Amino acid sequence: MTTTVPSFADHDGLVALGRSLQAAGYRFVTVTPATHRRVNERPGNAWAHDLRGVFGWSRAYRDDALPEAMASQLRAAGLAQPVDASGRDAAEGTAPAGWRARVRASTVGGRIYLHSAWPTCDENAVFFGPDTYRYVAAAGRVLDSIGGLHRAVRRAVDIGAGAGPGAIELALRRPDATVYAADINPAALALAEVNARLNDADNVVPCHSDLLDGIEGGFDLVMANPPYILDPDGLTYRHGGGAHGAELSIRIVHTALDRLLPGGSLLLYTGVAIVDGADPFLAAVRDRLDADTDGWSYEELDPDIFGGQLGCAGYEQVERIAAVWLHAIKRG
Repeated sequence: MTTTVPSFADHDGLVALGRSLQAAGYRFVTVTPATHRRVNERPGNAWAHDLRGVFGWSRAYRDDALPEAMASQLRAAGLAQPVDASGRDAAEGTAPAGWRARVRASTVGGRIYLHSAWPTCDENAVFFGPDTYRYVAAAGRVLDSIGGLHRAVRRAVDIGAGAGPGAIELALRRPDATVYAADINPAALALAEVNARLNDADNVVPCHSDLLDGIEGGFDLVMANPPYILDPDGLTYRHGGGAHGAELSIRIVHTALDRLLPGGSLLLYTGVAIVDGADPFLAAVRDRLDADTDGWSYEELDPDIFGGQLGCAGYEQVERIAAVWLHAIKRG
């Protein structure tokens, strides 16, 4: 199956599609790629029969699986891929037996976010999964707690924003703030813009940037959920670089502390490869945190994620991958 990510040029069409899903009461929690594959491989799951099958499980569908208005929205936006009777991409010039949506929709709480269809195998794929839920939940706990932040948020940035859930959740909690959704992937920026409109987050500003290059000034809050896997294909949304995938997370800590205003917060969710009981990411950033912050906290949100990754090259000495959360306050 072809997995090429569309350009998402028709922003109005995507917003209209999202509104239709909202009106239909659509809900879907996106799982890991491995779980997704296993569920779709079960007997009877090759073809979608409802909205969740089409937009959540990314299954091939026939015309009767969608309301005609929604099917028309997909086709008008160029997001309906013709498929043959086996559910594979139809050969050019042949009559399709069905379709496959080239976009997926997930929900966090009551909000819908559009992102890339499964499987996400392309360089410019816009990923959404269990890490997204942990990231949004951890950030929400800080943002909603009394005294969680030491400085009012007027200017904030989500580094590597992807489809924008972190930036949007922040923007809705701080409607007076300007929140930059920064990413190097044009497809991600397009979807962040669509999702911000869909969720009425008018204070989100999608911005093409590698880390914070090209965005001037200081910030009251920097947040990030970067890739942290050693990916043999070097896919941008997965590959963290360096030893066991920690390089990008380390760079984000240093960049954030360089650009945060006094009393500003860094909120970082990432994954860490634990080797012989030691945390190499924390070891790499501890001195900087001690030197340039008034305080920081660090916790494992989940001690064992993506266990299947341990069978891949580069993980021979890794005993587990932990989901961790860092909250640091820039020294005043």
